[in-house]
Amino acid sequence: MSRWIGFIIAIIVGIGLGLFYGWVIDPVDYTDTTPDSLRQDYRADYVLMVAEAYQLERDLALAVGRLAFLGERDALTIIGEVIDFAREVGYSQSDQAKLVLLYEGIATLSVDPQGVTP
Repeated sequence: MSRWIGFIIAIIVGIGLGLFYGWVIDPVDYTDTTPDSLRQDYRADYVLMVAEAYQLERDLALAVGRLAFLGERDALTIIGEVIDFAREVGYSQSDQAKLVLLYEGIATLSVDPQGVTP
């Protein structure tokens, strides 16, 4: 029975030391990152979410504002790259159609797409 008690104490001490190390000695350093630092597949997912929201809301200014989080490039360039990526990796036809709808909507703006604010 004393072997079990020793084992349980060792587990508890190990967990305690691990938590102490992770929380006090070497905690995680969070840094401010921007969405434009996302991998291409995550950026594509973000743009797809914007396209899905646009399909429901039909608010181009809001969609362009959401896309502005992805960096300094204009919205049409960002969406064009995502459409190409979506075709390469095999996004569904309905998802590709949502992206194209957003692209066409922004392309019809008479002002610079980056100049539109939500």
